[in-house]
Amino acid sequence: MECMMTIEPRAQPAPSSNGALPAQPLANATATATMPGQTEAPARRPMGRPRVVIVGAGFGGLSAAKTLGDSGMEVLLLDRNNYHGFWPLLYQVATAGLEPEAIGYPVRAIVRRYRNLDFRMTEVHGVDFERRLVLTDGQPIPYDYLVLSAGSANNYFGNNALAEHTYGLKDIDDAERIRNHILKVFEQAAAETDPERRAALMTMVIIGGGPTGVEMAGAMTELISHVLRRDFPTLNMGQARVMLVEAGPTVLATFPPNLQQETKNRLARFGVEVRTGVAVTGADGESVTLKDGDTIPTHTVIWAAGVRGAELVDRLGLPTGRGNRVKVQPTLQLPDHPEVFIIGDMAYVEGYRNNAPFPMVAPVAIQGGEQAARNIMALAENRPLRNFRYFERGQMATIGRRAAVLDAFGIRLSGRLAWLGWLVVHLLLLIGFRNRVIVLINWFINYVTYDRGVRLISRVDC
Repeated sequence: MECMMTIEPRAQPAPSSNGALPAQPLANATATATMPGQTEAPARRPMGRPRVVIVGAGFGGLSAAKTLGDSGMEVLLLDRNNYHGFWPLLYQVATAGLEPEAIGYPVRAIVRRYRNLDFRMTEVHGVDFERRLVLTDGQPIPYDYLVLSAGSANNYFGNNALAEHTYGLKDIDDAERIRNHILKVFEQAAAETDPERRAALMTMVIIGGGPTGVEMAGAMTELISHVLRRDFPTLNMGQARVMLVEAGPTVLATFPPNLQQETKNRLARFGVEVRTGVAVTGADGESVTLKDGDTIPTHTVIWAAGVRGAELVDRLGLPTGRGNRVKVQPTLQLPDHPEVFIIGDMAYVEGYRNNAPFPMVAPVAIQGGEQAARNIMALAENRPLRNFRYFERGQMATIGRRAAVLDAFGIRLSGRLAWLGWLVVHLLLLIGFRNRVIVLINWFINYVTYDRGVRLISRVDC
């Protein structure tokens, strides 16, 4: 991708006390040519304020944007979608418990509260670090400081068959595709005369025993047992299977052993077949193959086994660590480009338990966004920067109806109390009063009626 820019000369600033050159506003930067096929130069920016460009309106990017929103800087937030998604509830969209709109919130409705914050919907294809340009599907965007928070992508560990024949769960479109597919295969099963093929259509395999896999397995079992059983009275739901496959020795590997065992026991009581200590080696659309040689006939395989840094990382040309995450300094800066900060799932920085890299979870991204924003303000004001410190507030996962596990501040709970805590925390973390009300109403109706009202096959696949 080529991009030609001319930038007016500017004086070189003196090094700051931390050895980094404070970025100077690129107020007079103009483009003589942009992306191929474009000839118009972007408008000149107002003089006097440095620009911070933030790529990604997820948990980390939004946290950084809000921290900088009322500062003296010009802040521009970029994302390919015009909404912020609350991904911890994606599995409920996939299992017909919530409509997609309930977990999404318009980014422009968030940024309008801040006087120096603006949003642009665009796809980011790369970064020209030397010219300080973000390369998009429109005009290149100049920056003085840059925050990269594009999130993560599914990691299939080089297995193309798994990538082609499994359903990922990374955004709202993925969740709708899974919901559509589940409803379609049960419709097909209702018309199928071959009992073996019917059983395969009604078999759901979820790969990965982390929180996403466990929550999906529990919700899938509820959907089949309480809802689809009544929707399809001609089907023998005894043929329906939900299987959770985990390559490691147990599910919820980051939780204490007693909560891991409690989770396995609860899943088994709900009817989930849990297979641990065995990896999935292949899939072909009609079956999955396990490393122990077992083959499971199924038309539904959901991937929740691994994540890696976003695909944008592949186009940056930067050193990476495990999981295709960009190696950054403890201050979250790139070593050779101190004006660039990388946070959240894209960042590889050690300092977690036993000096491991920080986990790819929302609280890390949120706190990283806040720290990156504070360090940008410190860099602009020639003040010392601080290393990222993660304050862990705990972890929780829901298993199913009236069942969850919670590990926070030395408190370890399972069952109904943990489930109520999970409901409250997730409700409070949702953005937007309307979304909270809609989710609460849906949860109440689902709980009282054992029903799920969003059983619509949309045309998102078309």
